[in-house]
Amino acid sequence: MCFLALFAIFAFATCGGYSGGLRLSVDCVNKTESNLSIDIAFAYPFRLHQVTFEVPTCEGKERQKLALIGDSSSSAEFFVTVAVFAFLYSLAATVVYIFFQNKYRENNRGPLIDFIVTVVFSFLWLVGSSAWAKGLSDVKVATDPKEVLLLMSACKQPSNKCMAVHSPVMSSLNTSVVFGFLNFILWAGNIWFVFKETGWHSSGQRYLSDPMEKHSSSYNQGGYNQDSYGSSSGYSQPASLGPSSDEFGQQPTGPTSFTNQI
Repeated sequence: MCFLALFAIFAFATCGGYSGGLRLSVDCVNKTESNLSIDIAFAYPFRLHQVTFEVPTCEGKERQKLALIGDSSSSAEFFVTVAVFAFLYSLAATVVYIFFQNKYRENNRGPLIDFIVTVVFSFLWLVGSSAWAKGLSDVKVATDPKEVLLLMSACKQPSNKCMAVHSPVMSSLNTSVVFGFLNFILWAGNIWFVFKETGWHSSGQRYLSDPMEKHSSSYNQGGYNQDSYGSSSGYSQPASLGPSSDEFGQQPTGPTSFTNQI
């Protein structure tokens, strides 16, 4: 369970600890109205619609206040919440396995609870990772410098030059999605090992072994009776090699010698 806790740490650390930004520049025809360093910062939980910034309009001193588009806080927070609770449960399970092994196996209650919780966390990791992967895709689109430049009225005029100085770095967020699906694979694979500790697995083995034992015992008994029957029937009945004693004891009624006939 220690490696499950370790992978859970990587998952919520790479997502929950993220902060990034992008930098844009607007070069107006009137250079005094230009702004060549427009910084836009955003971070977890990615409520982008609350991220505001000001840009020049290239029409005098007037400035335009804009905000990014989108809100991926629900998927990001759900992902981090699953990771944190998975980490805490992994630590608790490790302590129980090491120090309370007897109580864990008492009445088969511990393995059953562990099995159910493992199945639930496997499902949550799959849902959370999939939702966060979609949320991260939305974040990438909303923070794309080309998309942000389209929001500026000054950039719609061909005489003004708008460009991106640097784009946000999303490598850690991509890593968080990878760790999310890795956690799902690890927890789903752990289901079988936890299931082997439950009474359901042992009762299933007994259910499968009992019919086989009964079948083999009945086969052996049937073979023994057949052999004994064959031996008794083969040696109990004597073969009749000649006439019976009754037939052999009867005397003929006719004359027995030639002298008597004379």
